[in-house]
Amino acid sequence: MFRSFSILPLSVIIGASLCLTAPAFAQSGFQTEAPHAVIIDAVTGEVMFEKDARAPMAPASMTKIMTADLVFSALTEGTLSPETEFTVSEDAWRRGGVKSGSSTMFLKVGSKASVSDLLKGVIIQSGNDACIVLAEGMAGSETAFAELMTQRARELGLSSATFRNSTGWPHPEHEISALDLAKLAQQQVVTYPEFYTLYAERDFTWNGIKQSNRNPILGRVTGADGLKTGHTEASGYGLVGSALRGDDRRIIVINGLSSQSARRDAATQLMEAAFTQFRVYDLHAKGVEMAKVDVYMGKAETVPVALTQDIRKGLPVVDRKKISSQVRYLEAKAPVAKGDKVAELDVSLPGRPLETYDLVAMEDVARKGLFSRAWTGLLAKIRG
Repeated sequence: MFRSFSILPLSVIIGASLCLTAPAFAQSGFQTEAPHAVIIDAVTGEVMFEKDARAPMAPASMTKIMTADLVFSALTEGTLSPETEFTVSEDAWRRGGVKSGSSTMFLKVGSKASVSDLLKGVIIQSGNDACIVLAEGMAGSETAFAELMTQRARELGLSSATFRNSTGWPHPEHEISALDLAKLAQQQVVTYPEFYTLYAERDFTWNGIKQSNRNPILGRVTGADGLKTGHTEASGYGLVGSALRGDDRRIIVINGLSSQSARRDAATQLMEAAFTQFRVYDLHAKGVEMAKVDVYMGKAETVPVALTQDIRKGLPVVDRKKISSQVRYLEAKAPVAKGDKVAELDVSLPGRPLETYDLVAMEDVARKGLFSRAWTGLLAKIRG
């Protein structure tokens, strides 16, 4: 038996999730210059906008968010202390210090620095030397540390990520998608709020040299408080950014821009749009009766059905009225047990593939007795 009809959306969903499993989808209306871009809602994890966000790309110094993640984890577990000191090796100084010509904390070879200061060097100054010192101190070598980074990515479900170093230095196998970078940022906001505040610090001085945070949306975009820029010739200019306004937090990732000014402008545009042009809508709630399904040979003629999960979607405000939902009835024969799948809900959203969700029986329905079944069968023949 197959029937369908439209039903109105509900808005009674409460809760949050770190799970991002929605398929890639086309966009309507909004455009960005960034070759790679994504917006997610940090509270629900909903993808609100994406543009080539699932393809692995070179992340440059945005890699350092994962480097920091391993340090945050060790600090939280107590296997590392903020006061722990690591020695600056010649290799760290040569490949990440002044001699390297790359972003540096200006650490001196043979000197010592605390984990607390090294973290600031990584996050605020984007110091490659600070990354390598932490990697060597925690794992014995940067190569071993990079393996731990990839392992951590797998634990977090960041399937696109492979790390070959702690800095983001170009390597053909060092890659991660924009969406997975956004997920990583989200989990840091949720899991390490006490350390996340480091991303908002505006400057840090080490060895008598003061350096400013390179994040172009800090102080420029209302509520912006993180996270990290990146740039190499291979990656172009990129940014993982986050901002909080009231109870709403958005996370954006862009990459592949041609200049610092293009990155600044694209990041500003995307973050403003994230709050003004996109919303997370609560469509349907689990456990709430959606319809009644006829039960063949049941002691009760119908059984109420409900979703087993909440349905919420992030999408452009202009597309809100284009959402539609339909119940599709499957054949339900008694006996029916509570929790049995007896129908499906199709949800149609602009620019996305049709999504289907199970509808299950909310109560048991016993089978009719022998006489009642015979009588029902006879009536069916008469009517048929």
